[in-house]
Amino acid sequence: MIAWDVWLLFLGFAVPMVFSPGPGNTLLATAGARFGVGGTVPFWTGFEAANVALCFLYGLGLGRALLGHPEFEFALRWGGIVYLVYLGWSFIRSSVPAAEPEAANPARLSFADGFLAVVLNSKIHSTIAVMFSQFLDPAGSTTAQVGQFTLAFLLVGIACHFPWIYGGKVILGRFRSPGALRVQGIVFGACMLVVAAYLALS
Repeated sequence: MIAWDVWLLFLGFAVPMVFSPGPGNTLLATAGARFGVGGTVPFWTGFEAANVALCFLYGLGLGRALLGHPEFEFALRWGGIVYLVYLGWSFIRSSVPAAEPEAANPARLSFADGFLAVVLNSKIHSTIAVMFSQFLDPAGSTTAQVGQFTLAFLLVGIACHFPWIYGGKVILGRFRSPGALRVQGIVFGACMLVVAAYLALS
């Protein structure tokens, strides 16, 4: 059984890390504005599923081997940058007036998009790796602790990601005219490209 004081420390670590601005939360807010809460559910589900997968990967010790190889970190970083550029370009492309009506309504972000957004995000990898290195008790059952911390991290993720999605919907979702959607596409795409550039140069 994990002690209550450990849970308090866990929440003190996890909540700020999950809720803080970053590429993932920017994408969630963008999806909420563009597709609404309901339309964002597939992307959001993939996002949280990837968090759970990474928790098991790092919690059970399988991730330590990956973090020990600089080439893995390099591939992860540049894979994330390329993916952000792809998403940014997709949003910008959707802002260009199209001859066919369906082109003005880009496909919603999918479960796979959400999964990739997490798997290719080095911040999430490092957050989860640090979390388990700090809070796992070697004297206790690793499997039981990983299960409990993974469930807790999932609940924290759901609670902290929903405001980003809903906030995007409320703040920007009101502007649904063709002109407003074009502006949103350009702004959202530019945000993705700026984040990608920041990651590339940092």
